[in-house]
Amino acid sequence: MHEMAITQGIVEICEQHAGGRPVTAVVLEIGALSGVVPEAVAFCFEACSSGTVAEGAKLQIEQLPGQGRCLACQREQRIERLFDPCCHCGSYQIEVVSGEELRVREIEVED
Repeated sequence: MHEMAITQGIVEICEQHAGGRPVTAVVLEIGALSGVVPEAVAFCFEACSSGTVAEGAKLQIEQLPGQGRCLACQREQRIERLFDPCCHCGSYQIEVVSGEELRVREIEVED
């Protein structure tokens, strides 16, 4: 489960940027095409944050949809999975525009 290592990295980011203050909330953005299972990250967060400045923090996960541009017909479309064909022309030449993101967007700390 690579989500455990990812979640440990998220907690490390919290520790680096919280200045030793308790973290009360963390907002993550996880793209639909990132290969990361949001539910697994949420499950791992409590265990990974135990004993750290992020212990007890509220985790909010925003799931971002996949978006692609067909190189054949130049139309943008929502994509659910990598390597799906264009829903307009059937071409498999889809360039991913968004949906591969995985980032800590916001950390809230106590004053």
